[in-house]
Amino acid sequence: MLVLVGIAFLAGLITALSPCVLPVLPLLLAGSAASESRWRPFAITAGLVVSFTTFTLAGAALLSALGLPEDLLRTLAIVLLFVLATSLLFERVARVLERPFLFLTRRPIARESSGFVVGVSAGLVMVPCAGPVLAAVAALAASGQVTWRVVLVTVAYSVGHAIPLLALAIGSQRLTSGMQVVRTHAHVLRQGAGIVVGLTAVAIALNVPERLATAVPGYTQSFQERIERSSSAQRELARLSGVTAVPGEASVGTAPEIRGIDTWANTTGGKPLALAGLRGRVVLLDFWTYSCINCLRTLPHLEAWDRAYRAAGLTIVGVHSPEFAFERVPDNVRAAVKRLDVRYPVALDNDFATWRAYSNQYWPAEYLIDRNGRLRFHHFGEGTYEDTEQRIRALLGETVKTPPTSVEGEAPTELTTPESYLGYERLARFANGRVAPDVEWAYGFPKGALSKDALAYAGRWKVERERIVAGRGARVRLQFQAKDVFLVLGGKGRVRVLVDGRAMRTVAVSGPPRLYTLARFPHYRQGLLELAFSPGIAGYAFTFG
Repeated sequence: MLVLVGIAFLAGLITALSPCVLPVLPLLLAGSAASESRWRPFAITAGLVVSFTTFTLAGAALLSALGLPEDLLRTLAIVLLFVLATSLLFERVARVLERPFLFLTRRPIARESSGFVVGVSAGLVMVPCAGPVLAAVAALAASGQVTWRVVLVTVAYSVGHAIPLLALAIGSQRLTSGMQVVRTHAHVLRQGAGIVVGLTAVAIALNVPERLATAVPGYTQSFQERIERSSSAQRELARLSGVTAVPGEASVGTAPEIRGIDTWANTTGGKPLALAGLRGRVVLLDFWTYSCINCLRTLPHLEAWDRAYRAAGLTIVGVHSPEFAFERVPDNVRAAVKRLDVRYPVALDNDFATWRAYSNQYWPAEYLIDRNGRLRFHHFGEGTYEDTEQRIRALLGETVKTPPTSVEGEAPTELTTPESYLGYERLARFANGRVAPDVEWAYGFPKGALSKDALAYAGRWKVERERIVAGRGARVRLQFQAKDVFLVLGGKGRVRVLVDGRAMRTVAVSGPPRLYTLARFPHYRQGLLELAFSPGIAGYAFTFG
């Protein structure tokens, strides 16, 4: 346990030096400089540790139990920052805010109490560059498995994250307090800090720091990988999560059971399957989701293996872990399974219980289990189909009489545009600058050419968390590089497709959201894609081949 605590501490330490710290730096520096009290940086840091630890472990469960929206805490933090900015700008407001605390001490405590508020707010809006440690903690907290070990690891991560920030806060305060001009104009400094805090609150509300952080190279990533993805770290995280095997290691113990599944497809009468009931057979678990193009390119290989080796003792189980809300609807999944001609059993892992049991982080991901129920191999993403099939044949042994399968691969070999989400939750490379969340708004294409992989909206759009819904004159432009372009669409209507100004085709959209092919080219190419939408059509995410 001490090893994992040390790893968590180092992971937090490295994260505090990463680009992900940019959104909280103005709060930290301005909040510390606003007072000469030597305890103020400690109050800010304590507030950050307390809020980040508390709401990482219990925030989601609390909001769910109260039926409150998931983004309430972030909204609350922004409101607190505006209140704090007002108190720094106007001394009368500060005196009103400190009155409830006066019974605790004979002297005004607004400096320390407001410092703690700064820290609490920073903890609520802080989004660290999450590695395996924080991902494991978040998954356990989401499933209600908060033990004293999980709390200890979270606290260690928070403390590691806070130490560099505390050093910056102290340095900021000492730098400003050591200047004669600052000492003689303390009131002006306080108001300046209030302006900085207020502007930071506005920027956070508009997701400006998030876009800035993603634009800065991840210069700490290699250090994070060495610490959090080391073999010792993976083993300790597996123990923390209660996983009996570490994915990727051969013969490391019994594979975790398929768990938390309420709905099955392609089983007799919808009855559940269990790995314990499949002893004597080789099992391949495929984590997938039906709108993921990478998963869809893997399906022909899985289907070929199912046809070739089922009689010889292979059972493939698709674990459908949804990426979007519409993929949680059982009828949508069943329709996709039928449309894609998937004939092996599919478990609807809507609560990510089996996903967490395998400490999985990828779509698609394959886990190969031998006849005795032991994990023997894993692979993340597309590719290595020949290697996977050879391992399947080796585990099946002499029962294999058929020759190896032959499926033409479709995985791209060129550098393609990354998967591009359209809802505001994961919107990236957005050339318009900002969106108006959850309300219909008129957008306009920016002047000049779009940069590589950038996208932009025009016309009236309602930009929601996971999708965009077209209004009058709705259009999308995307500067792409790929051989094939796909888009998840829902609703009923038509989408007109143009590439470099030339009309390519018109796509008819109807029924539940699914993946549509927008364009296929003989060769890899770069170009400007423009789409014109009928009102009411919803777009979710672009993928590329």
